[in-house]
Amino acid sequence: MAFGAIAEHTIRPAVDAEYFRYVMTGVRYNQVHAVALLALAFGLGLPLADATRGRVQIAAWLMVVGTVLFSGSIYLAVSLDVMAITYLTPVGGTLLMGAWLALIWAGWKAR
Repeated sequence: MAFGAIAEHTIRPAVDAEYFRYVMTGVRYNQVHAVALLALAFGLGLPLADATRGRVQIAAWLMVVGTVLFSGSIYLAVSLDVMAITYLTPVGGTLLMGAWLALIWAGWKAR
C-alpha cells in the first residue's frame, strides 16, 4: 500500500500518464507478490518434509528476486527517466512465473 500511496501522491504529478501506468503495473505486481511471500513465509513455519520445504524455499527466493527485478526495474526506470532499465522487467517476470511453477511443483510433490 505504501508504494501505491507514494506513487499516487508524489510520482503521479511528476510524470506523464504513460510512466504513471508503468509505475502502477509495478505497484500491482509488488503488492500481489508481497502477499504471496507472506503466505510462503507462514507456510515455511509449518512442519513440512525437508524436500517440500526446499521446494517452497526455491519458490520464495524466485519470487523475491523476480519481484525486485520486475517492480524495481520499473520504479528505477521511471525515477531516473532511463527506460533502458526496463530490459530487466521481463527477466523479473520470467522469474515470477518460475516461482509460481515451483510452488505448484512443491504442492504436487507434497501430496
